[in-house]
Amino acid sequence: MAEKLNIKCYDKELLALSAKESGLSEELFKFNDEKPTNSFLYSLVMDTYSMGYSGSSYMDVPMNQKIFMAQYECIKKLAEQESCIIVGRCADYALKDMPGLVSVFISADMDFKIKRVIEMYGCDEVKAKDIINKTNKKRASYYNFYSNKKWADSRSYNLCINSSAVGIENAADLIIQFMNLKLNKKD
Repeated sequence: MAEKLNIKCYDKELLALSAKESGLSEELFKFNDEKPTNSFLYSLVMDTYSMGYSGSSYMDVPMNQKIFMAQYECIKKLAEQESCIIVGRCADYALKDMPGLVSVFISADMDFKIKRVIEMYGCDEVKAKDIINKTNKKRASYYNFYSNKKWADSRSYNLCINSSAVGIENAADLIIQFMNLKLNKKD
């Protein structure tokens, strides 16, 4: 889709950008990627790895919250600078007040997801299903925790698509068509 629109797509690249902008270690962002935690002990241990910030109020903030806020600010900054696609990381929440936002949730049938994961990672069906379930659980927990909305609930997005019903290329075309309709809406 990014290629069709000639814009950038940020997924894992957002971790490095957020680390650079915040002064926190990129490893912290990778370790905490879309993973909320309420563990006080974890926050204390991980806080020793932060750097680049001073002040007692900032130091009192748990590490997972610092990482979320750094990504949140990075997402907002990117969207202000350029049209782009941001995958996950509560981008719809960070950009909720941005007029041109088009938030999309893409789902697929389990068999379709399993086939894609097997192709991507070269694993067997059991491992693929395990990866999917763990990833979805982690994403839902992260999204629900930080956005106060429900992950995969159609009310949280402008558009929801089942990519196994229309195919990946058609899903991208459908999103672009929806985006054009939304941005050029006639009242």
